[in-house]
Amino acid sequence: MSAPDEFLERIAAVLASAGVSAGTRICCALSGGVDSVVLFEVLRRLQPRVGYGLSAAHVHHGLSPNADAWAAACTGRGARAGVPVQVFRVEIERNHPDGIEAAARAARHAALDTVACDWLAFGHHQDDQAETLLFRLLRGGGVRGAAAMRVLSPPVRGRPGRLRPLLALRRAEIEDWARRQGLDWVEDESNAALHHTRNALRHRLLPVAETLFPAAVPTLARAAAHFAEADDLLGELAALDARACGGLPLSRQAFLALGGGRQANLLRWLLQRAGAQAPSSRRLAEALRQLGALPAARALDVSLGAWALRAYRDRVWLEPSAEPVVEALVWDDEPALPWAGGYVRFEAACGEGLSAARLAAAKLRALAPRTSGMSLRLSPQRPRRELRKLCQEAGIPAWLRARLPVLWVDGEPAWVGGIGIEAAFAAAPGEPGVLPRWSVGEPGAGGEEPAAWPAA
Repeated sequence: MSAPDEFLERIAAVLASAGVSAGTRICCALSGGVDSVVLFEVLRRLQPRVGYGLSAAHVHHGLSPNADAWAAACTGRGARAGVPVQVFRVEIERNHPDGIEAAARAARHAALDTVACDWLAFGHHQDDQAETLLFRLLRGGGVRGAAAMRVLSPPVRGRPGRLRPLLALRRAEIEDWARRQGLDWVEDESNAALHHTRNALRHRLLPVAETLFPAAVPTLARAAAHFAEADDLLGELAALDARACGGLPLSRQAFLALGGGRQANLLRWLLQRAGAQAPSSRRLAEALRQLGALPAARALDVSLGAWALRAYRDRVWLEPSAEPVVEALVWDDEPALPWAGGYVRFEAACGEGLSAARLAAAKLRALAPRTSGMSLRLSPQRPRRELRKLCQEAGIPAWLRARLPVLWVDGEPAWVGGIGIEAAFAAAPGEPGVLPRWSVGEPGAGGEEPAAWPAA
């Protein structure tokens, strides 16, 4: 019996630590270069032992005259191995503010995020980790940036998790194994172009560092691991602070009682959980300054890029800057309907909510936006009042009112999210009822969600 391949066993251990087992779906990000080819081959060889599903994906950037040949090499490799390979052709933003490298990376990850899998596996190695750490430090990155890449990054909000089984290996080890196995791969000519920042770090800065510190690469990788530990601790602190601020939305008073560093850390953590990019330190500091200077009675809406920091009365929250699309939806007794980036769920109740009999007798029931001048009577003992005034009393700022879900029953408003139920449609004591609830996130998903107005 031949001795086990130590190289393969090291990768198998990483897969085991990620909980990869029979039924797990892994997609290998296959560029055609030596790192991804080795990863593909290792995953192919380990598949029968572990039993996971294996596929591959290649992103065709169109930046090189050899791009078609690289795509063909990847699909050919997959065909010979009996592994399906999906090719994505992407358009690169030539005027990206962070350069063509960042634009290609953004387009690549956006494409790969659409793959139906549990884990996206990348061929990043220890030398890549050292380059990433230097790159982010020289750009003024914080603790999270200095943590660089992680071996395991769990799935976030529907996006596949990231798996980097080769991250503890040096580039030379990977190339040596590839040669011993007789593998062939493609060479990207842009890897030698020194006008690309990452290439300059690889070919100029790191070799100098290694002449002064022979263990520079593993030492830098170890430093990234220390930063990752610190980032995890900051995440735990942010979770504690979020609970101390009452969950989401945050209590404005409690949030402002935190120190400035903890405020910024909490907002960065919430954006990270939402899958959003952290704003610059300058922009975040300005948003926090405005929040602290503004009287509590005044509403705040400060852009942080694709997301915004918003506050009203004693509530503080984050949400996407772009207004969500709200369209009329007929309700045919579905348990939930999508609305404004979240869901309206309809729960069975008794003696509360909407009268189930009244709803069953209706000819048309639909979720739709409010109409101008509409009014509601929340109790038989109270007069009908304009929705605008009810929103003011409920603490719903003006910019959120256009997205409030309204359940229209035969042309009459029966319920408004965040406001309540029209008395004429209310279930009587002991009567079967239907209780609508508007929430952010997937239907039935509970827990804290760093996003829009958490209306009742």
